[in-house]
Amino acid sequence: MTVTDIDQRINEKVESIKNIAHLLPGVILLHRMPGGEIEYMSPNGLQQLNLTLEEVKKLSTEEYHNRYFNPDDAKDYVPKVLNWLQNSSDENLSFFQQVREGVNKAWAWHMSTLKIILRDDAGMPVLAVNISVKVEPMQHVTDKLERVLKENTFLRENYHQYLTLTRRQREILRLIALGLSAPEIAGKLFISVTTAETHRRNIKSKLNVNTSFELAEYARAFDLI
Repeated sequence: MTVTDIDQRINEKVESIKNIAHLLPGVILLHRMPGGEIEYMSPNGLQQLNLTLEEVKKLSTEEYHNRYFNPDDAKDYVPKVLNWLQNSSDENLSFFQQVREGVNKAWAWHMSTLKIILRDDAGMPVLAVNISVKVEPMQHVTDKLERVLKENTFLRENYHQYLTLTRRQREILRLIALGLSAPEIAGKLFISVTTAETHRRNIKSKLNVNTSFELAEYARAFDLI
């Protein structure tokens, strides 16, 4: 397949998607593979970004992602996307990511689903569709999922602090989160009450927290309870 052939087939595929984009939920994006450059974005997506398609296409992949996507999320899903591309899978790939409509705008959770929709004669991906749908916690997901998303954010933001805890401190953190007092922890672990209280103070200091509620947040986010 020549470059001209590829461009022609991509253009034909883009036109076919454009004709139905308004019928599909969320924002529809078409990415050239393997670099991920945007070939098409549905009008509702362009309206949200307040850009034209030409302006979006002028953005490099790095600039586009740095401007509109939370880099902390990228650490989670980019390796999955790269592995998906490397395996040239026909399966859909879905993941959560935080997106904003511009600099200084608030982050909002979206669920994105990728699928390869065009390959060259060698079977390599040349075009992928991405359907991105904003997650509306009060309407479309359960309270449990909303809590999981918040805990995932908390985990990423506090991972390095959590790693400063010793194995014994993590064990005591779990017991604190379960509501045990210092005497109860001491009896359960066969340590003195003074030692249990010292561990509690050290845990608070390492995690930079002051309340039992904050300790429980760590315990939940890191699957201690």
